[in-house]
Amino acid sequence: MNSKVVMWIALAMGLYGAFAYSLIHYYEDDDQPAQMQWDEKEGYNRQYIAKLQLEKVDLDTILLDIGSPDITEAKKVESDNYQITFYRTQHRHSDGKTTQDECTALLFKNGSLIGIGESAYNDYKSYVATFDNQ
Repeated sequence: MNSKVVMWIALAMGLYGAFAYSLIHYYEDDDQPAQMQWDEKEGYNRQYIAKLQLEKVDLDTILLDIGSPDITEAKKVESDNYQITFYRTQHRHSDGKTTQDECTALLFKNGSLIGIGESAYNDYKSYVATFDNQ
């Protein structure tokens, strides 16, 4: 075999090896929720929400960490701001729409997390109904 051919093959293998090494060691996987498929995002949201602690996290942190909610409502009750956000955590209907029954609710009072789950949404409705009836 010609020595030039051997040299080119060796050079190509060396470059391939350097590229593979660089890719493995320096490429940051873009594991941001906005880039995930819907089923991956549901799992990510479930895991993230399971780790939340009441009154130790605020809405801005959650928005930065997992992105915009799928559904949101907000109401000012006297001097307090209540916001309920819904993040998709389970698949129920194959209709291309995200509904509340496919989501987990997060309730915030003045930006601080005060409730998680169905009871949080019930609390939100209670706060709003109390204000609306006055």
